Amino acid sequence: MYQQETIKPYDAQAEKAGQVEEMFDHIAPTYDQLNHRLSWNIDRGWRRKAIAALLPYKPQTLLDIATGTGDFAIMAAQMLKPQKLIGADISEGMMAIGAKKVKEAGLQDVISFEREDCLNLSYADATFDAVTAAFGIRNFANLDRGLGEMCRVLRPGGHLSIVELTTPVSFPMKQLFWIYSHTVLPLYGRIVSKDKSAYSYLRRTIAAFPQGERMMGILKAAGFKETSFQRLTAGICTMYFATK
Repeated sequence: MYQQETIKPYDAQAEKAGQVEEMFDHIAPTYDQLNHRLSWNIDRGWRRKAIAALLPYKPQTLLDIATGTGDFAIMAAQMLKPQKLIGADISEGMMAIGAKKVKEAGLQDVISFEREDCLNLSYADATFDAVTAAFGIRNFANLDRGLGEMCRVLRPGGHLSIVELTTPVSFPMKQLFWIYSHTVLPLYGRIVSKDKSAYSYLRRTIAAFPQGERMMGILKAAGFKETSFQRLTAGICTMYFATK
């Protein structure tokens, strides 16, 4: 079991998935504001790069895992012009905000939201041309099983595109990020979200998450044949791309 699978937002004894759902329902009203401010809006560029990697393949059916408030799903629909895109998440509170944003963008005929357990997806094998995830797989209670499910619902030759927060590995960004993630991130997150645990949980999951070459091995073990990664913004974020 990977370390981040034992890291929980609240009670160390309670089941992780329920705690993650509770946390995201709680911080949903301030989630977008915090995401953009804490990353200085750089997160938009990270999402755009992950979606651009799918452009040559013209996927028509997409699944956005851990879709949250739908930022990635909306951008993917605008850039890729698919016939159908499903945003899946366990947090009804996050998806309710996402549904409003989708309606405002006029994309309700393309994007729908569905409550799903990402470790046990309800979709049939080989359903989607592409699967995406932005800043969500760190929260899986079982990373191997979650990635295996993402592979299962992809059609053969389909693509996975992920962006995830990671720990920089080079000086001085590694040291600067440590200071930022231990001071500004949890303090500002606690003040705005009114949740004293959520953004310290975020810091701990980033530190524990397997990244780089190690993540390549995990993706291959989950069933993906071709895998690659690219560190973004000096390693604060990493993009992973894989083919089934």
